[in-house]
Amino acid sequence: MESTIIEKIKELPPELQEEVIHFIDFLRTKKSSVQKKKPNLEWIGGLKAYRDQFTALELQKKASDWRD
Repeated sequence: MESTIIEKIKELPPELQEEVIHFIDFLRTKKSSVQKKKPNLEWIGGLKAYRDQFTALELQKKASDWRD
């Protein structure tokens, strides 16, 4: 695969080769930033005040209605 990529890049004009380098850098930073993120769980327990007023199904319905 590596040789195929290199051959295809060699066929491109210099300005497009430079774009390929920028795109590769973008992909590398995107991958590393995705891996470093930890999930934010601050929402847990956010609906505790409503547990005596609504069932989970009713809250799902309300959320669905709100999105539409």
